[in-house]
Amino acid sequence: MYDAFLLVSFGGPEGPDDVMPFLRNVTAGRGVPDERLASVAEHYYQFGGVSPINQQCRDLLAAVEKDFAARGIALPVYWGNRNWHPYLTDTLAAMAADGVGRALAFVTSGYSSFSSCRQYLGDIEAARAAAGPGAPRVDKIRQFFNHPGFIEPNAAAVAEAAATLGDSADFDLVFTAHSIPEWMSAASGPEGGAYPAQLAEAARLVAAEAAVLARGTTPGAPGQPPGSRWRLAYSSRSGPPAQPWLEPDINDCLAELAAAGSSAVVVSPIGFISDHMEVKFDLDVEAAQTASRLGLRFARAATAGTDPRFVSMISDLVRERLDGTAPLALGTLGAGHDSCPAGCCGQPPARPGGVTR
Repeated sequence: MYDAFLLVSFGGPEGPDDVMPFLRNVTAGRGVPDERLASVAEHYYQFGGVSPINQQCRDLLAAVEKDFAARGIALPVYWGNRNWHPYLTDTLAAMAADGVGRALAFVTSGYSSFSSCRQYLGDIEAARAAAGPGAPRVDKIRQFFNHPGFIEPNAAAVAEAAATLGDSADFDLVFTAHSIPEWMSAASGPEGGAYPAQLAEAARLVAAEAAVLARGTTPGAPGQPPGSRWRLAYSSRSGPPAQPWLEPDINDCLAELAAAGSSAVVVSPIGFISDHMEVKFDLDVEAAQTASRLGLRFARAATAGTDPRFVSMISDLVRERLDGTAPLALGTLGAGHDSCPAGCCGQPPARPGGVTR
């Protein structure tokens, strides 16, 4: 049924000279001026002009290839990006030259929304068209936000981060994800509103797996165990100031926690599978500086990355499509659909300005 595996990711610059061309790719057609892009570029320059995402993809692909071999999945692996080398179009052309007729794609986002699902589908089809009539058919693997192979490594990372605060530390747990415009959130999923709902479910599952009793945004009461207070916040807001995006921002959330008497916080980037620039800059730099200014002890949990449980999850998802293995999903939202219904995750009402890193 399938004769290749395709890792599809966002892409990122790998040197200072790549940064501005990359950002222009990301914002093509949105009318974002170079002055705005230059301010975002400074975030990359703090890290030598290198986004961690491409190396994360190389490491993940190598780990997947090894896991496939161990589990008898005889699929060659390929990798293509939306916004930087290796571009999807070039990868699909190479796959066609190799004789690949149908590929199964794993997209490096586990949630439903226009930018994290539907836009990837559009980019895949555009790349197929550009690659020519011999381009392989590409089917996208389902969302995996509630798969145990995603929940378990994130929960372990929360526990490890909390341990750095001390065994007896009383801390608040904040889960973060990339903010999106409210219109996009309302359109996410076949019934709308899937993106924040899926994030909240993943956060609840991770909190429970990490033995942290989740109680929403209600301030902790006496007698509650450390970490029993968790919240969902967002980072990386961009676009026109008048356009509503999902809130609260992580920095505002930290200020609210400090004002409520919190002394320590663990931040888990549940919306990401690896250390994108949104994690390295927005959390490790900006949020950490905010926490320091507020007198909050701060620990950031690791992303799933190449954790063996996460890599094994990818093989599980492939097995679901190859031989009908029963899908694994924790919680109440189920495993979701293999093929997106028409109109799922909506379309943007216009090309909004802004930079998604």
